[in-house]
Amino acid sequence: MDRELSKQFKRLNKIEKKMLNEKESKLFKAKIAPVLDEIQEKIPHKLRATLAAAFLKSFQLVFDKGNAYVEKTYNKDKIKLEHDLNNDAINQKINKKYIKRLDKQVSHAKMLNYSISILEGGVLGFFGIGLPDIPLFISVVMRTIYEIAMGYGYEYKNEEEKAYILLIICGALTQGDVKKEFNERIDKLGNRIDRQLKAEIELEDQMKETGHILSDAMLTAKFIQGIPFIGVVGGVTNFNIIKKIGKYASLKYKKRYLLKKTREKLIKELLNE
Repeated sequence: MDRELSKQFKRLNKIEKKMLNEKESKLFKAKIAPVLDEIQEKIPHKLRATLAAAFLKSFQLVFDKGNAYVEKTYNKDKIKLEHDLNNDAINQKINKKYIKRLDKQVSHAKMLNYSISILEGGVLGFFGIGLPDIPLFISVVMRTIYEIAMGYGYEYKNEEEKAYILLIICGALTQGDVKKEFNERIDKLGNRIDRQLKAEIELEDQMKETGHILSDAMLTAKFIQGIPFIGVVGGVTNFNIIKKIGKYASLKYKKRYLLKKTREKLIKELLNE
């Protein structure tokens, strides 16, 4: 393997391992976790179901009709041009300089979306979450992931890529063995897409699963903050959730991109033999 690719993978694998094996602090386990478990048991099932259904409808709305709206909020052509220039340079010679430029563009997009999430979240009202505003929140989530995907050269409009995005959201917001399971599913799907192999996709089921995970993460975060009924807290919660998603999405898309470069380099070497 190319030396620079090897360095990049070593670094990414270290970050991924840390994410997948992130342990709760002793204080959290001893003091907070028991209280949190008790609170979660008291959250009405109807509230969880209502919120999960709202997220499902929002995913359907964004995927069916909302992409055009989301794309108006950033410069798609500029992101694509920047990626193409750096990718062409990397195709000539795998170079830390141009990989870093890809990362820089993605990091800039993430920081902007984190700021938007705070402003957007501050106006949410119902338990800090306004049901009519959930499509807006999902739009910010999708914008974050779309810009990361494009930064590493990936589209997001076909069913396979939509499912990949939904799995990333699930992986970002879960922990322990569940997170590891999602991580494995993400890698398998990404590999099948990039090798142009048929992937079994049930998009509706994946949207439902992601809606449940998002609603649980949102409700749990509100209660952890201790002031769930104050709407302005929504900004903090949304920031934390979108930051988790952005960080994890960057890892998975960059790793996927580098795996593609590894395959391309290998094929090129075989053809030149």
